[in-house]
Amino acid sequence: MESIQIEVTKKLLEINTIKIQPDNPFTWASGWKSPIYCDNRKTLSYPDTRAYIRDAFVKLIKEKYPEAEVIAGVATGAIAIGALVADQLGLPFIYVRSKPKGHGLENLIEGDLKPFQKVVVVEDLVSTGISSLKAAEAVNNFGGDVVGMVSIFTYNFPLAKENFEKAGIELTSLSRYQILIDLSLENGDISKDQVESLMEWREDPANWGK
Repeated sequence: MESIQIEVTKKLLEINTIKIQPDNPFTWASGWKSPIYCDNRKTLSYPDTRAYIRDAFVKLIKEKYPEAEVIAGVATGAIAIGALVADQLGLPFIYVRSKPKGHGLENLIEGDLKPFQKVVVVEDLVSTGISSLKAAEAVNNFGGDVVGMVSIFTYNFPLAKENFEKAGIELTSLSRYQILIDLSLENGDISKDQVESLMEWREDPANWGK
């Protein structure tokens, strides 16, 4: 798995999907200051990268979740890649909104999900895991059975690990924070001095820089 994670991370860096600026941090919607910004939607604009990620997901799901009957994408970032994965696997696809649609049927889940169907949830990015797990909870509440979650990238926050353990859901990512830092240092994109700050942020992102 690590060889795939290294290759995916290299591809994400090649197309500038991930930006690292420890000296000029970004501000997330949560208000957290972050030395890193990850926009995996850019992968859709690069056919080779898009296909590699799709095929890596397909291989992963076949190996870990051969019982999967439905693929669910989390809106909006994972809808496109989730649909590509479902198509390759020949499985039904649904997607989960962050909140119910404000008109019509007011759906939270779009697509047909039958009771007790086994579902693999696809995410593009996992930070604290809260929004990802809400999507999984929505699928379970709708009558499905989430057997696992896969993502393109995870920050590996201790809080996320705790949240997934509490929910009893396994997360497997194609790229992760430590590999990103190692490759960025190797490429000369960050310095050894910056690595310490970047690792401090990963351990306590809510209080970093205060």
